[in-house]
Amino acid sequence: MNKENTMWDDRYASEDYAYGTTPNIFFKTIIDQERLTGSLLLPAEGEGRNAVYAAKNGLQVSAFDISNEGKNKALKLAEREKVGIHYEVGEFFDLSLVNGNFDAAALIFAHFPPNIASKYHRKIAELIKPGGLLIIEGFSVGHLALRKANPKVGGPGNVDMLYSEDSIRRDFPGFEVMQLEEVNVDLKEGNFHNGASKVIRFIGKKIG
Repeated sequence: MNKENTMWDDRYASEDYAYGTTPNIFFKTIIDQERLTGSLLLPAEGEGRNAVYAAKNGLQVSAFDISNEGKNKALKLAEREKVGIHYEVGEFFDLSLVNGNFDAAALIFAHFPPNIASKYHRKIAELIKPGGLLIIEGFSVGHLALRKANPKVGGPGNVDMLYSEDSIRRDFPGFEVMQLEEVNVDLKEGNFHNGASKVIRFIGKKIG
């Protein structure tokens, strides 16, 4: 087990849910407004707050993460809310999910190491059906200064793991841009996302 896996397992081992049990606000808004149906892929899903909300809204949810503790918490939350989700743990390209096809995918604070981020993004894009939606909310490059001022707000300390409008356009060229912007938000998500933040929000429809 590498250092990153250990860090996330340590964070998720607590009885408390690190980022709460309610869905991310932007994710919830899009799920509600678009009335999505079919299958949804959630990379880096952690303790399952977004997966469970999507499942409660009738979506067939598949998720993955590198943390076994995250999966355990997600399945516990799903059982509590009386829904089913499919959850795999491991390196993305080793999982059965890479052979799937999805009506939508959502990257909610899914920040990958810079040596694999673009590779993961391209594969996730490939897994979405033509006409399907991609939803992203993640910390932007502009967030780094806010994190230095208030570490409680969370987010990677490595600027190369943060999103920008340019990186979204570069990694997801096969999508019609429905929304792409950097916005200021005041996060209140569990114990690790609290305070003024800068995020990139993206909604794209796969062309083809």
